[in-house]
Amino acid sequence: MRMQLKYAGMLVAWTVATAAMAQTQVTTPKRRVKELDPTEVNILGSYYSQDGEHSPVTGGVGTEELTDVTPTVIVNVPLDTTTNMIVNFGMDFYSSASTDRIDYNISSASSRDTRIHMDVGLSKRNNARRVIKSISIGGSTEYDYQSLSLGLGWSKGSADGNRELSFAGQAFFDTWTLIYPIELRTGQELLDTKKRQSYNFSATLSQVINRRLQGSLTTDIVYQSGLLSTPFHRVYFQEQELPKVELLPDNRLKYPVGLRLNYYISDYLTSRFFYRFYADNWGIVANTVELETPIKIGPFFSFYPFYRYHTQTEADYFAPYKVHDLGEEFYTSDYDLSAFNSHKAGLGVRYSPLMGIAEGHFPFRRKTTLFKSVELRFGNYWRSDGLKAFIISADLGFTISPRER
Repeated sequence: MRMQLKYAGMLVAWTVATAAMAQTQVTTPKRRVKELDPTEVNILGSYYSQDGEHSPVTGGVGTEELTDVTPTVIVNVPLDTTTNMIVNFGMDFYSSASTDRIDYNISSASSRDTRIHMDVGLSKRNNARRVIKSISIGGSTEYDYQSLSLGLGWSKGSADGNRELSFAGQAFFDTWTLIYPIELRTGQELLDTKKRQSYNFSATLSQVINRRLQGSLTTDIVYQSGLLSTPFHRVYFQEQELPKVELLPDNRLKYPVGLRLNYYISDYLTSRFFYRFYADNWGIVANTVELETPIKIGPFFSFYPFYRYHTQTEADYFAPYKVHDLGEEFYTSDYDLSAFNSHKAGLGVRYSPLMGIAEGHFPFRRKTTLFKSVELRFGNYWRSDGLKAFIISADLGFTISPRER
């Protein structure tokens, strides 16, 4: 794990350094050429904490206590005037009292692990045709789970710049290490496969409706196959004391549709509205509404309160602790698949001066690093089954450009 962290970190550093050298070579030749845009770097981090009393690890009862710290670095590198490379590298450091119960090790110490993920993408812009094409590859790993992803994207803008149509597709290839609850480890495999494949396709139409209103409509199709159960989730039945491992169908089709509207009220107030309808072939139907209202205080500082409401029906295969019948083909006591209502409310603040916050030459002596913006976001989440969560996140924005002589 330490070696993976080392090499992943070296790759991010190499990407920034290579981009910096490439920009120097391109922007200081003997003949005059168009100067490249600066490299953009965003350093993000978040702290998430939750608690509840419906852990699927212990059959729909027991603590859901969990904390998660997630540092992330996103680097957007212009390779030439039409080509960009984006590198997204991050980690999740989490501790979970519920997964500590896989072995029934009832103690104050929580189970801990680290997830590492990285994605690299290239985008190419054709200004004459107003077309952008992109490709990406990524992967993530943690103690019981590895994933590889591939992605393609295409978008085209209208001649007047008021409309854009985009398509994107991604494929994920995942492998589990099958870790069963301790009392069910008999040496026999309880699930048929340890592989999972997911295929996502989305289409988005964005439109400037008038001088004050902009909107976009997005539709997705997601198909998953393979292992869709979690190997260490217990399910308890009416007829017996010994649980079974959660068992769900080996395919799932999801089809959400989302509408986003941004309305300009004044120079100091904007309204952002989002609605999503979701349905799948497991029986879940959901509706989500979100409202965010950015308010500017002066030219550089803004804050935005936000609120999100979500409601869903339960999956066909869900039942609480000791309600399932042994004759059922599929079964789960994961409350993420139950019927519930949830709320999320919070506040974000952003400071972004026109000339930046601070300037220096770290970490490249021949480059100018500009600290451009800082953003903080606080949110509280609660839902009708008793789960409560708190999250705080930060985004620091930088640019790296050739040093003027």
